Amino acid sequence: QVQLVESGGGLVQPGGSLRLSCAAFGIIGSIYGMGWYRQAPGRQRELVAALNSGGGTTTADSVKGRFTISRDNAGNTVYLQMDSLKPEDTAVYYCNAGPQRYGFLYEYLYWGPGTQVTVSS
Repeated sequence: QVQLVESGGGLVQPGGSLRLSCAAFGIIGSIYGMGWYRQAPGRQRELVAALNSGGGTTTADSVKGRFTISRDNAGNTVYLQMDSLKPEDTAVYYCNAGPQRYGFLYEYLYWGPGTQVTVSS
């Protein structure tokens, strides 16, 4: 059974930093994509950043230069370093991992439960 375990969310002041982690368990094979999405209240879920199995990377324009996605050498943990956080970054952040969803370059089959990130003074 596949399980994605997220950690690192919380409350931070504007301009602060947080680091999200997501460890994947039970995904068959070692070559798969991993990424992060977020959903703010009243808004659709949106891609934040992702690494696909071919080595490609994408980052949303709204977070470029502030957020950095990376993956550990074992390949089963993905990180999202979030710097210079803004109130508009407040959302539930979801880890997304596994084989690529058909027709989607940066969306994968499995989802974590989500972790809340709140940016507020």
